[in-house]
Amino acid sequence: MPAVSKGDGMRGLAVFISDIRNCKSKEAEVKRINKELANIRSKFKGDKALDGYSKKKYVCKLLFIFLLGHDIDFGHMEAVNLLSSNKYTEKQIGYLFISVLVNSTSELIRLINNGVKNDLTSRNPTFMCLALHCIANVGSREMGEAFAADIPRILVAGDSMDSVKQSAALCLLRLYKASPDLVPMGEWTARVVHLLNDQHMGVVTAAVSLITCLCKKNPDDFKTCVSLAVSRLSRIVSSASTDLQDYTYYFVPAPWLSVKLLRLLQCYAPPEDAAVKGRLVECLETVLNKAQEPPKSKKVQHSNAKNAVLFETISLIIHYDSEPNLLVRACNQLGQFLQHRETNLRYLALESMCTLASSEFSHEAVKTHIDTVINALKTERDVSVRQRAADLLYAMCDRSNAKQIVSEMLRYLETADYAIREEIVLKVAILAEKYAVDYSWYVDTILNLIRIAGDYVSEEVWYRVLQIVTNRDDVQGYAAKTVFEALQAPACHENMVKVGGYILGEFGNLIAGDPRSSPPVQFSLLHSKFHLCSVATRALLLSTYIKFINLFPETKATIQAVLRAGSQLRNADVELQQRAVEYLTLSSIASTDVLATVLEEMPPFPERESSILAKLKRKKGPGAAGTLDDGRREPGPGGDVNGGMEPAPSSGSTPSPSADLLGLRAAPAPTATPAPTGAGSLLVDVFSDSPTGGPPSLGPTPEEAFLSELEPPAPESPMALSADQAPAADTAAEDPGVPIPEADELLNKFVCKNNGVLFENALLQIGVKSEFRQNLGRMYLFYGNKTSVQFQNFCPTVSHPGDLQTQLVVQTKRVPGQVDGGAQVQQVLNIECLRDFLTPPLLTVRFRYGGAAQALTLKLPVTINKFFQPTEMAAQDFFQRWKQLSLPQQEAQKIFQANHPMDSEVTKAKLLGFGSALLDNVDPNPENYVGAGIVQTKALQVGCLLRLEPNAQAQMYRLTLRTSKESVSRHLCELLAEQF
Repeated sequence: MPAVSKGDGMRGLAVFISDIRNCKSKEAEVKRINKELANIRSKFKGDKALDGYSKKKYVCKLLFIFLLGHDIDFGHMEAVNLLSSNKYTEKQIGYLFISVLVNSTSELIRLINNGVKNDLTSRNPTFMCLALHCIANVGSREMGEAFAADIPRILVAGDSMDSVKQSAALCLLRLYKASPDLVPMGEWTARVVHLLNDQHMGVVTAAVSLITCLCKKNPDDFKTCVSLAVSRLSRIVSSASTDLQDYTYYFVPAPWLSVKLLRLLQCYAPPEDAAVKGRLVECLETVLNKAQEPPKSKKVQHSNAKNAVLFETISLIIHYDSEPNLLVRACNQLGQFLQHRETNLRYLALESMCTLASSEFSHEAVKTHIDTVINALKTERDVSVRQRAADLLYAMCDRSNAKQIVSEMLRYLETADYAIREEIVLKVAILAEKYAVDYSWYVDTILNLIRIAGDYVSEEVWYRVLQIVTNRDDVQGYAAKTVFEALQAPACHENMVKVGGYILGEFGNLIAGDPRSSPPVQFSLLHSKFHLCSVATRALLLSTYIKFINLFPETKATIQAVLRAGSQLRNADVELQQRAVEYLTLSSIASTDVLATVLEEMPPFPERESSILAKLKRKKGPGAAGTLDDGRREPGPGGDVNGGMEPAPSSGSTPSPSADLLGLRAAPAPTATPAPTGAGSLLVDVFSDSPTGGPPSLGPTPEEAFLSELEPPAPESPMALSADQAPAADTAAEDPGVPIPEADELLNKFVCKNNGVLFENALLQIGVKSEFRQNLGRMYLFYGNKTSVQFQNFCPTVSHPGDLQTQLVVQTKRVPGQVDGGAQVQQVLNIECLRDFLTPPLLTVRFRYGGAAQALTLKLPVTINKFFQPTEMAAQDFFQRWKQLSLPQQEAQKIFQANHPMDSEVTKAKLLGFGSALLDNVDPNPENYVGAGIVQTKALQVGCLLRLEPNAQAQMYRLTLRTSKESVSRHLCELLAEQF
């Protein structure tokens, strides 16, 4: 920027400002301003033409008056005239006035645009920068339409000065944010990305900001920026503080640019190129290593800059979730900050570790800091830090530490801030239910919750405990005994009375044999709370009383006397009055058999999603997906980092309706099959990701129940009436379109797993939860709106390319046509495999966003191996069957290079996830893997044997599959080979 000479000082402006500051009152200030406005107006209207200096001085005065809070209704034209001046100071004041005072709808915009255009074409870098700053500050659509095509040309022009490029990038970013449709980036994309290689660090910084914004809408167009960003980041991280002197901030080289580059890389998946990925991993390791070095300065600016780069590095590591070593190191680094004296660092460390806890690689490392986090929950002074500590305890909880964490959160609840008590209650209720191996512990925990924080225990919590006690025969007696003892407390919360009334009314007979809890004692204990309760609770207690008449006939006279009392029969509340009259009449005229039929024990509740988790997510808001997600991220199939569950040797795993991918889900359609009691566990069906391998008390749902749930509902059933089912034939009415380029890559990720994120961009996230057994399957698709704008005409459809219609049946449930910003909708698909197939169905999602039509087509993750049932075989049987399948067309073999590290545990997990049973002690070479299974279709069953031979020295595999059908052999071989 040109230096302002001494002669350019405006003495009149200085005098006016001095006069304003010396005013003793508001009236004096207004009087002085009005006098000056009159003088300026007379000068502008006078016959004598003003020179540039005078115009500049008077326009400056008007600007100062406006900044004092007074309206300015003249002088705009004079400011526009200053744009045509050749003097920098006059032009600068003109642009400043326009940027501050001119409205985007002003009539002068056309004149301003002419002045701006002249400066943009002047090739004077100073004038060009002023014009670009003005465009960015005004940012109107009309200005965007006038200059959106010119600014990219200036940005990539070879003769543009560095300062001009920097201003052009930021100006283009401002226009893009205001009106994305006006910025035509197609032809300029490659050249804009190339700016990341510019020698001027300011240009690179501005370009990174622009590219980060652009790639969120069009990630594929800017995918080449990843390698350039890694290269630039590598140069910064490996440089010494003296190498980038102009951009080194307190011994930290280019911290702001480093943070921007790391954020840009978070817009993409890990680099596929091994060299680029290796260089990036090296950069991340270098940042983590530097964090361990002694500080080069004791000033807070140094630590702030250094930590900014470190935390953004950790965010990138968490985003990739593919480097176990880096994830563990990041966790250890964050662990050091948990006891830092700086509150902000402790907060950020807790927040980042919440996300790390959801990764299988780092979950165990996070758990090692449990004592520190519990201590933070007890001793932190800042409530926001305590809340993050509670979030982290919730995220790191699994079967091994559930009792400890729940106990600590209950202890904290007694002194917790009122603002977060309800959230703590919901978290304790969820953890107690999810990890309950002993149901007596679960009942104790919920009753403790009600005792400690009864006012914050919502209906969802105590409804849930009633459902579980009703569905579990083995806990009903204990629940009745425990709630009876809890009701004996002098001060008993009303929610405890509700729970006690229901449980004793249903299962009070289980403790009636003890004289201390005989029927009269139970009734008198409940009735002693009656007059202190609300109308809703008293209504529930009246129902309990009539249940007592059926359970304990000896209490009939006492209860009838209560019902006959005037306070009940003439109660002002119509609900209580009606209940008292009807229950009294029922107990008087009905025979014992009729009474027993009408008042029989409640049947088990149907299995459904726990509404507690949904309530917690609503309370936390749309951004809480990461910390509230029940499921851990799965780098390999069958992984369950919560402990207590072994990977099931099955191609399917029971989905967890409460394990929400986005944290915003709606409840699934209720099943028509009632929950089995005894062996069937409600908790496992709701929360487990694995159908087998749990403790005996948490047995899996029987296979017959699963298969019956997948049968299409009968027309007269309630499910059929409410499901709004769309037949598969209707889904192919529209042209599905061509699948996106990465559709095959996305499909391959789900060959060996059933749960995860299928697709994600800046607008939409699609998550998948699926389960398969025999030739049937069920898939939950979660569509999440990542924007703040509602999706209109939202329509996901499934189509069957080629002959797939005769090979696979997919029945879909319709979804709402609108998806609110930050919300999620769920679609359920019932799948039946009729015959073996080669191509998956296509999922096409169409909707309107901001008035623009959006459409994308993906390959639905349904492959033939999903219907692969594992089969255990002895070595002799295996080789006998292997020899029987010796025809050339029955065998498919592939020798290929390993694309991933040859880890035996990962290989086993992938083979199990593929659906095969792994057979031990069959192959003479213990390094080889042998598997067997049956592909289940409605028409036929196809037996399959496989053998995988790794060669660690050559980093190669040989895969051999033999089945009774040639097409199945080839297809399974191709699918499985892509996984290694």
